[in-house]
Amino acid sequence: MKVILKADVKGSGKQGDIIEVSDGYAKNFLLKKGLAEIATAGGINEATQRRASDAYHKAENEKALRAQAAELNGKEVTVSIRAGENGRVFGSVTTAQIAAALSELGYDVDKKKISTDEPIKTVGTFRADIRLMEGVSAKITVTVVPSDQ
Repeated sequence: MKVILKADVKGSGKQGDIIEVSDGYAKNFLLKKGLAEIATAGGINEATQRRASDAYHKAENEKALRAQAAELNGKEVTVSIRAGENGRVFGSVTTAQIAAALSELGYDVDKKKISTDEPIKTVGTFRADIRLMEGVSAKITVTVVPSDQ
């Protein structure tokens, strides 16, 4: 029996997949629990349309993220933080502070997507990576300056 999965089913497939299963498995498990529906011509057509639409939207999103990464690559942001006389900062520069400095430049980047090689605990220039998605990343320069407090 052909069914269209409404949800991910371990060992069978992902949501939207059209699969061939035994009649008993379909009737007694998949249909009964609402995990699948019987594959009709209209349902199959709708599932293929949805899959094509999802692929298009994913490609558009990836294209936009690649453009943003190209724009961000090589940018320099300045973070002002309280520091002692010898250039050591009180605490460390966080990714939230870097994200706030990027938002001042007009880039909306989640702090969880920013990473540094080591914690930034002194005044100076450092490298940071922004990983927008799998395979799409940008490298920026973070300049830490002491604040006037």
